Amino acid sequence: MEKLVLQLENLACPVCAQNVGVMLNKTKGVEQAEVFFNTSKAKITYDAEVISPAQIIKAIQKMGYNAKLK
Repeated sequence: MEKLVLQLENLACPVCAQNVGVMLNKTKGVEQAEVFFNTSKAKITYDAEVISPAQIIKAIQKMGYNAKLK
């Protein structure tokens, strides 16, 4: 398992952060995801053989948020 920290942009509220976390945790290859509204960061544990950081960022962008590697 690999670990990844992303800086998120456009998180308007704690519910937004929660929604991103729920989506990530349902994404194939993501073992665990925690999204923190107060720091706008996402800590993700994922299987690199199933999903890449670029694919994780793309999934977040589809929800309308920007994400970049921290």
